[in-house]
Amino acid sequence: MSNFFALIPAAGYGSRMGDELPKQYLPLAGRPMISHTLRTLCDSPRISAVFVVLAPGDREWVQHDWSEFSPKLVVLECGGATRAESVLNGLGAARLISSIADNDWVLVHDAARPCLGNAQLDKLMDELADDEVGGLLAVPVADTLKRSDPNGRVERTESREKLWQAQTPQMFRFKLLLEALSMSGGAAMTDDAGAIEALGLHPKLVLSDVRNLKVTYPQDLALAELILKDR
Repeated sequence: MSNFFALIPAAGYGSRMGDELPKQYLPLAGRPMISHTLRTLCDSPRISAVFVVLAPGDREWVQHDWSEFSPKLVVLECGGATRAESVLNGLGAARLISSIADNDWVLVHDAARPCLGNAQLDKLMDELADDEVGGLLAVPVADTLKRSDPNGRVERTESREKLWQAQTPQMFRFKLLLEALSMSGGAAMTDDAGAIEALGLHPKLVLSDVRNLKVTYPQDLALAELILKDR
């Protein structure tokens, strides 16, 4: 029987937030944003361990008390220059210090998706537990899509048929994900599913909802706080 592990790449700085503090540490509902992400993953009885991949020399992490997440929380200071590099480095470090096996599942989740719900998490694991490839949470694209020209004017309207907006967690077998990211080099991959797709495989889309938003811009923080308060 395969075990479930979670990995959170948290070595980035979120430049689009316009804040000197790394995005994952911005205050949200009285706590650093990443703490809400950690709570959902660490509280799941199905997840054996949660690996957080920090930038080497991260000084902000130690300013906060994370003891409530022990003993599941494992901190790895091996983050890379890109998200994919951080995931790849984290997988390698996890193999050295834990009992994670080739066939175990790894759920890679964004530190800046603090509103992941327990029902979404369980649905992902339930639907993919016996899947040959793995997959990800996602929502069908609802808005009309416009492609712009170089002058910022509409060039054409794009069809949204069969288009989905990818979310996280994205869940794949440890060995498969490690091989996929190693082969791709990680530089151009904006999500883990992309590395799996590059192998010619087809991850499964697991229906999520828009509340599992990624905090990218300052106004997203207010929306995330409303979602958390409503929960």
